[in-house]
Amino acid sequence: MQESIINDILQNVSSLSLDEQDFIVQTFSKRIHEVRRNEIAERAKEAEYNYNTGNVTSGSVSDLMKKL
Repeated sequence: MQESIINDILQNVSSLSLDEQDFIVQTFSKRIHEVRRNEIAERAKEAEYNYNTGNVTSGSVSDLMKKL
């Protein structure tokens, strides 16, 4: 069913002018970048929290493998 919806969307977009299609591409690109920035920011907050609470370890790859 999802493929059908996507095909319908693509057909509708292809019927628009090139300027309108470009606007859609730019808008979605900006939205995707914003979501990715937010995901990175959340991961950074999580990493900082883990560091501040001592929930991290350091060492070499060999050290990590020994712990596993």
